[in-house]
Amino acid sequence: MTAHAEHRQAAYRRRLDWGVAGARALVADAGPGDVAVVVDVLSFTTTLSVALDRGIAVHPYPWAAAGAPAYAAERGAVLARGRRAGLAEGGGVSLSPASFEGVSGIDAVVLPSPNGSAISFALRDAGLTVVGACLCNATAVGRWLAGIDSRVSVVAAGERWPDGSLRPAAEDLWGAGAVLHAMGSEAGGDASPESRVAVAAFGAVRSELGTVLVECASGRELVAAGFARDVEIAAAYDVSEVVPVLRGDAFVDAAEHPPRSPGTSSRGARQRDEP
Repeated sequence: MTAHAEHRQAAYRRRLDWGVAGARALVADAGPGDVAVVVDVLSFTTTLSVALDRGIAVHPYPWAAAGAPAYAAERGAVLARGRRAGLAEGGGVSLSPASFEGVSGIDAVVLPSPNGSAISFALRDAGLTVVGACLCNATAVGRWLAGIDSRVSVVAAGERWPDGSLRPAAEDLWGAGAVLHAMGSEAGGDASPESRVAVAAFGAVRSELGTVLVECASGRELVAAGFARDVEIAAAYDVSEVVPVLRGDAFVDAAEHPPRSPGTSSRGARQRDEP
């Protein structure tokens, strides 16, 4: 079913929605040069930021897909494990951002994810330039986006309830708000009310991110499971300058891949980039 124009926030150039369904609604009328930002603070886009800071390209991949080992082998990449599998099996890179601390000798990883990867692929396949953002690199991403004269759709990934329905997650609202704040989206006709709510939510907790991230539902879940370090890393505001942009099937740092000029099709560029 096609979303109403009003639900797509079509009147605005700075927009925000949730999850895969929200991403598809926002990009239903995508045009040349449009950009979408995926925010999955705990933990896909935080892990993405940490990996790129270490010069590691990241290939997103569907969660629990049987073809992941072959996919990684074809790309000469290391297959990251699930967070809990990495902990149980005693190491190796995983969806846990802490698993990338001190890592060397890896050029590329395949990173399966239940939320961030699915949203990234949905946006890419709609022909948009896809960017990954978290609290760690929010200002770097926001400044990069502010220099692009195109519509920007920010997608807060959220989490899943046991029945598969969307569970909006506070940490992703804060991360989305941090990016929109860096773009100057607090007010004005360009920013949808939804995006301004995210900016306000971020402003309310900006001085206490380390505390609120531990205390929110997703943070408590990770701490209880033994991943307190992941939450600590995710709460480190503006420690990274990387701007992860999806080129072909891998996220790389946009510093080495300048934004496309308006009118250049993301879909066309992807076809050139793919091996």
